Amino acid sequence: MNVKMPSDADTTIAELRSVVSDFVDARDWHQFHRPKNLAMSIAIEAAELMEHFQWLTHEQADDALRDENRRTEICDEMADVVSYVLALANALNIDVTESLHRKMEKNIQKYPADEFRGRYGRHDQM
Repeated sequence: MNVKMPSDADTTIAELRSVVSDFVDARDWHQFHRPKNLAMSIAIEAAELMEHFQWLTHEQADDALRDENRRTEICDEMADVVSYVLALANALNIDVTESLHRKMEKNIQKYPADEFRGRYGRHDQM
């Protein structure tokens, strides 16, 4: 029997935060979910995600994503990063959507589309 997994299209960030919170609650892990520990865990999991692409060319990375086992491993690492980000948002009571929108507004100001379309870099590097 195939169970349909929730998708981005029908899941809110609040629901994801609740999934993470329920997991932590069930294990009484709030005592360990301090900002320092969670921030370190984000970095550790991000490094594990990077390992999947380290030393690969762009073409090899594309090939890796076509391999079902490797893609699953990459998805798992991404999920670990996201779960720790959500756990940190829960611990600090930070609204992820509000924070993301605020940061994107800063990025829009910092990187105007008409100046940065098709290239990447800082103003002082141009």
